[in-house]
Amino acid sequence: MSRRSTVSAMQPRPRATDVDPEFSEPGASPTAWADALAQLERAMAYSLCTVRPDGRPHVTTLAAIVLDGTAYFATGPQERKARNLARNPHVAIMVGSSAFEGLDIVLEGDAVAVSDEATLRRLADAYGVKYPGVFGFRVKDGIFTDEGGEKAILVYQVRVSRGFGFRKGTGSSQTRWRF
Repeated sequence: MSRRSTVSAMQPRPRATDVDPEFSEPGASPTAWADALAQLERAMAYSLCTVRPDGRPHVTTLAAIVLDGTAYFATGPQERKARNLARNPHVAIMVGSSAFEGLDIVLEGDAVAVSDEATLRRLADAYGVKYPGVFGFRVKDGIFTDEGGEKAILVYQVRVSRGFGFRKGTGSSQTRWRF
């Protein structure tokens, strides 16, 4: 069930935005998508949830890149998340803090394997800038490799279907974006 994609440079934009009054302070405004996107772009650690073959969730922390408004992550083909994605592309990717202040973002959608070499080169460069000295990805045959070119690393784009913004503290609200 592996899906490959040539990625569009078009930034996804919500087709609908609303606030859930049950989980928001009276009169709360929805969080602007631009604010959510900024939170996603500047985050350094992300949580990714995939679905195990038996239906149980698998959650892991990883490094990710937001490029042109789209979230991307990389993983080895034998890692649990890659094996899960081979069977079921549904994911949730999250950023936020453990404090009761700030903005937490959860995006739900499908992970689609990326093989377009121009996009992969842009992502490899972006990983090098965002995480200097941590990743030395190279692009070869539609995947990332390690610096020595020995280890294969798959890259996925998160195709978002909906998202949630949880603003905590003064003016708390729960925003839902539909894509």
